[in-house]
Amino acid sequence: MSLLDLHLLGSSTLRTRSVEVAAVDEALRQLIDDLFLTMDTAKGVGLAANQVGITKRVAVVDAESDRFVMVNPIITSAEGRQRAEEGCLSIPEVYGDVTRAERIVLEATDREGRRYTKEAEGLVARAIQHEIDHLDGILFIDHLSALKRQILLARWKKENRGKAVTKSLQPPPSPKK
Repeated sequence: MSLLDLHLLGSSTLRTRSVEVAAVDEALRQLIDDLFLTMDTAKGVGLAANQVGITKRVAVVDAESDRFVMVNPIITSAEGRQRAEEGCLSIPEVYGDVTRAERIVLEATDREGRRYTKEAEGLVARAIQHEIDHLDGILFIDHLSALKRQILLARWKKENRGKAVTKSLQPPPSPKK
């Protein structure tokens, strides 16, 4: 498994709609493993492939003890509304309240190439919607009011002026023997 660089706000891949995956093969399973390692190292609850510079419709989620992969995901049903604070590994230290569906039904393909259906609510539903947005080139800040988005973007640009649009993560320390 490899730790991948995170793409940050300003990277064009974050605004690119990801392409459908034709087939699940060994290379895709390796990408899935790398996404999980990168997400875990960054202490996230989800990660989409375009957040590591790969514009394929693949994302991973680990929220509320529910850990799964989504290849070519689509939401087939959504109901209810919930408003909660969100952040993003690609926009570190920026948070905003986003309204999303409370309950959803997801259809996706797993790491073995099998299509599955999953019902989700609460944080898991929020994470799925957030990651599918990434696959569509949409960031959580796009769901904020124009004024809130403008304020957060101005602060982000000021704090990150001249910095790279990718971030290398440090692997966790090896356990001592």
